[in-house]
Amino acid sequence: MKVLPFLAAFVGLTVCFNARATPQDDKFQQIAKDYIEGLLETHPEYATELGDHRFDARLTNYSPEALAKELARAKKFRQQLDAFNNLDQLSGANKVDVRLLKDSIDNEIFGIEELKEREWNPLAYNQSLANSVYLLVARDFAPAKERIPNLRKRMEGIPAVIAQAKANLKDPPKIYTETAIEQTNGTIGLIREGLAPLLDQAPELKKDLAPLQEKTAAALEEYKKWLQNDLLPRSTGEFRLGAEKFRKKLRFALASDLSMEEIMKRARADLEQTQKAIYETALPLFQKQFPDADEATLRDRKKVTTAVLDKLAEQHPNDDTIVGEAQKVVKEATAFVRAKDLVSVPDEPLEVIVMPEFRRGQGIAYCDSPGPLEKNGKTFFACEPTPKDWSPERKESFYREYNNYMVQDLTVHEAMPGHYLQLAHANRFRGPTLVRAIFQSGTFVEGWAVYSEQFMAEAGYGGPEVKIQQLKMRLRVICNAILDQSIHTANMSEQEALDLMMKEGFQQEGEAVAKWKRARLSSAQLSTYFIGVTEHVELRERAKAKAGNKFDLKEYNDRVLSFGSPPAKYVRELLGL
Repeated sequence: MKVLPFLAAFVGLTVCFNARATPQDDKFQQIAKDYIEGLLETHPEYATELGDHRFDARLTNYSPEALAKELARAKKFRQQLDAFNNLDQLSGANKVDVRLLKDSIDNEIFGIEELKEREWNPLAYNQSLANSVYLLVARDFAPAKERIPNLRKRMEGIPAVIAQAKANLKDPPKIYTETAIEQTNGTIGLIREGLAPLLDQAPELKKDLAPLQEKTAAALEEYKKWLQNDLLPRSTGEFRLGAEKFRKKLRFALASDLSMEEIMKRARADLEQTQKAIYETALPLFQKQFPDADEATLRDRKKVTTAVLDKLAEQHPNDDTIVGEAQKVVKEATAFVRAKDLVSVPDEPLEVIVMPEFRRGQGIAYCDSPGPLEKNGKTFFACEPTPKDWSPERKESFYREYNNYMVQDLTVHEAMPGHYLQLAHANRFRGPTLVRAIFQSGTFVEGWAVYSEQFMAEAGYGGPEVKIQQLKMRLRVICNAILDQSIHTANMSEQEALDLMMKEGFQQEGEAVAKWKRARLSSAQLSTYFIGVTEHVELRERAKAKAGNKFDLKEYNDRVLSFGSPPAKYVRELLGL
């Protein structure tokens, strides 16, 4: 199925949302449509992810010539948007979306001209090497006989992407190349074994594709050897982004007016407040566990909190049971949200899965929501097993972190009523353009997930045992923001990072080690959680103050989710707060 009908549907909806559209509205909407059309055509994997399947046979062209064309095109459209500096020219959703589009194009230009990730980040090519294939297998958006020919075309294009990666990559940071090697192992497994769910639906095509599968796997094996033997020895690049680039990237990532310095100030203050709150939650549990404890011990915040967390950590899953535990908790959390009437619950399908190997190494879990143009509305909540080379002691440490109570809080964040619920609501938003559907705010999205942990705990979900995990997760969110900035702008060492996470955030060693890796593999993204939840809580408090005794949490939450996933400052504007 081609996505032109989706675009036509959105054009038809323009009548509903811009019934009094001005000539300037029409002009902006045409610019937005033209820009997005070109963006999806040049980034076909992203189009597939969104649910636009017109380009499913293609892969991104990573050549310098193609990148130069992208840059010229972005600058041309950004110049055209200067005509809309006066927002009074526009009506309805366009007043917000013109600013979203400007920021998105500015971010694209910044990425090409200054970040230049294609030169130093081998992970940047994984979207073509693995995700492009996985996307055609994971979602049943069309019959197998329609998807397999595109799968063939994409596999045939993988050697060209490998050649471009080899030509472009210069001196990556070592951690990036090491992770690329790990993920390439997963990509090889995907090609050799992970295509079966799709190919088994069309046995007559499966046999014909077998030689190409082996040829593609062999090309990836050769690429892995190149990563190991050629690129890794010269991977001496700096993983720290540096203050100047980090400041710019942070502004685009957060879409917030807060400076780096203000964010750090707020994070340090919130760290102290949350440590106090977690102690106060832990104290009654500690007194039950240790009824004979003396007064000096009871006043020791860290000792009390650590003892309670250690006791709760004794009940935990393992690699074999983590998915089953998450499946059980999804049902429990969904029932709780409905019973407490906290927010409207969508009916789109949700499946808990083991995280594909090629996506591992950057987080314990993720929510893979369908794109706003996708027919198959299934969401995947993926859980990552521990690395095979970890010692039994480190695995034990990791799952003590992700104990049964923490899995409840994690499931709230990733699934219900966190990412799954919020993104299902967001996909229902319809505006005169696709701007808001395509350019979602990571800060709004991650902020909602952390905020949902808070309002679930406030409603009594899981009792004090889960409340203490929610506060521990809040400490992690705060530490994330401190880590993010300190690593990339202040030369924070590994030991300093581990001390912050383990001593101030009460994290287990296995989690802290994994986060140190993730923090080196990303920049600005780890700050989105803290700023996002801060903005969501502030929004709710403004709404409470305005509504007084008439404030209704479900009505408020539904209203916030009705605008898609724009930055919180625009939600505040749309709510009149």
